[in-house]
Amino acid sequence: MTFNTLGAAIGLGAVTLLSPVAGFAQDETIASCDPAAFAAKYPALDGRKVVLGADPSTPPYAMIDPDDHETIIGSDIELANAVFSCMGLEHSVKPGAWPGLFPAVVSGQVDLMFYLYHNATRAEQGDFVTYMRAGSGAIVGEGNPAGITSKADLCGKTLSAGLGTVEERQATKWSEECVAEGHDAITVMTSTDVASGFRLVASGRADAMVTDLPLINMMLKRQPEAFDLGYEELTDWQIGAAFANDDPLAPAVFEALKIVQANGTQDEIFAKYGIEPELIISAEFKPE
Repeated sequence: MTFNTLGAAIGLGAVTLLSPVAGFAQDETIASCDPAAFAAKYPALDGRKVVLGADPSTPPYAMIDPDDHETIIGSDIELANAVFSCMGLEHSVKPGAWPGLFPAVVSGQVDLMFYLYHNATRAEQGDFVTYMRAGSGAIVGEGNPAGITSKADLCGKTLSAGLGTVEERQATKWSEECVAEGHDAITVMTSTDVASGFRLVASGRADAMVTDLPLINMMLKRQPEAFDLGYEELTDWQIGAAFANDDPLAPAVFEALKIVQANGTQDEIFAKYGIEPELIISAEFKPE
């Protein structure tokens, strides 16, 4: 990847900067989309081939373009495009299954991924730039045959959750709480992608799937004859882009994301993909 001082504005080819912008202080905040300023402040990024990992089965964040099956679209993809355009950097997207994306970031197979829940365990393995909080809920089969309207209704039910997700860990915890309170345990069925999880619910093998709220809302719009909303809730879980520890790309993306938030681009992208605006939080760099 090379810094493209003109490409972000008018689509010209990449231009490698050989010297920093005169007079730019390394501790100075970059206030607007200025590829030359990013090149001067983050010279270690010059020449890198940055790769964004994305799972194209996770709408509305990443999905196959229905009009071009060779292209991945979604809010993650457009947010990354806006951030890297602001920085004047070229990047590519590498598709992969969601459970393998963060390990690929940590091992250096890809440089970053968007939309990963931040927690203490993951913070030990990588750096984060958070930009939204999580909305969660349960999607159920049409008519809600199991009568699930809150987490309290999950005891004794069969619940689908993505493999390795926060929801899987929460479901296991909820099951333990059910048993401790004298109720039946929750049967947790994991799936390697969200499409499989939805199929478990649609087929009746699972009573509900606990997952991300914007994803639930998109599926309800796409297949109202197959699904209903069990319940929804806003949480304090933070979601962000993940990087390998000490990668200089992370603070650069943080600065660009702050600009993209300030100029309204993130709001526009979220509105386009039906993501609730109240889920946006101010960007924060978490280099734990």
